[in-house]
Amino acid sequence: MKIDLIVGARPNYMKAAPVYRELQKYPDEFRCRLVHTGQHYDEKMSAIFFRELELPEPDIYLGVGSGLHGEQTGRIMIAYEQAILADQPDLVLVAGDVNSTVACSLVAAKLHIKVGHIEGGLRSRDWSMPEEINRIVTDNIADYLFTTCRDADANLLAEGIAKEKIFFVGNTMIDSLHYYMPKIDGSTIHTQLAVAPGNYILITLHRPSNVDQDEIFRGLFNALEKIQERLPIVFPMHPRTRKMLKEFGMGRYLELPGLKITEPLGYHDFMKLQKQAVLVLTDSGGLQEESTVLGVPCLTLRKNTERPITIWEGTNELVGPDPDLIFSRTMAILDGNVKQGRIPEFWDGHAAERLVAVLRQWNSR
Repeated sequence: MKIDLIVGARPNYMKAAPVYRELQKYPDEFRCRLVHTGQHYDEKMSAIFFRELELPEPDIYLGVGSGLHGEQTGRIMIAYEQAILADQPDLVLVAGDVNSTVACSLVAAKLHIKVGHIEGGLRSRDWSMPEEINRIVTDNIADYLFTTCRDADANLLAEGIAKEKIFFVGNTMIDSLHYYMPKIDGSTIHTQLAVAPGNYILITLHRPSNVDQDEIFRGLFNALEKIQERLPIVFPMHPRTRKMLKEFGMGRYLELPGLKITEPLGYHDFMKLQKQAVLVLTDSGGLQEESTVLGVPCLTLRKNTERPITIWEGTNELVGPDPDLIFSRTMAILDGNVKQGRIPEFWDGHAAERLVAVLRQWNSR
């Protein structure tokens, strides 16, 4: 079976790497071509992840770069269509919910090539999120939907997706967490940043709904200003966030003594910081899942989440962008009022094995 495994943006790499590694165990059954769209393309957002996740150089690099959603999606479709026509695969495997995911899925579907969606069925019910549109479109044209949790199965069935297309395999991103833990534990990032393990808060902030709106953005940083007086905050800052701080004239926040701002970090260093944080503040999807597995309290700075299992079963709490709630709940956690969680079913480091077992069964027909 000829498979194109698509990666394009930072969240894809951790989900795709275990699948790529598992496919390589069966060279007589699969020929896997790694296709990088170039949606994320610089050293800190892309190249370092390829090295640390032990992915080879892409077989195909589309090099589309950044741009508005429609522009970027269109460029990916144009470039990938040419690649797929030159050497047509039997299956296109996409992961997550970025523009590369939906763009490559659409190209494959229109050429009558099977599509497999890693992390299918997640729903935020928030149509203002571009990612929600990408998820729904991809799921509705996919032939194989590999889900991370039972509620994702239920979402797909409620939308009329045929049961025989849905495969609950678990969370491949957590496979990466398990597999690379020795290297994560070997990171010296705490020494580099001069922070003590277990004595800081970790934050990530990048979603347009938080950083592109002046009033919300200021409110979030006002909360951080108060929090950093109690405990240091480590802040690997997304390029978009840094850009908006300057545009809104909020540069003074960069000088807060308890805010340790860094460039985006590699996977091993970032996971070491997350593992030994007292608390994670984030508007990311993946951190909600990783913090649940690591047993670290997480406050999600969004009004909704496509990963509610991290709230039902994990350590995550939804607080939205409300500065008062963020501050009060942070203080409560620092004072010991910590939500206990458990690791969801099949988040055990073997999701890629179950996924590839499905493909082997299909391939043997």
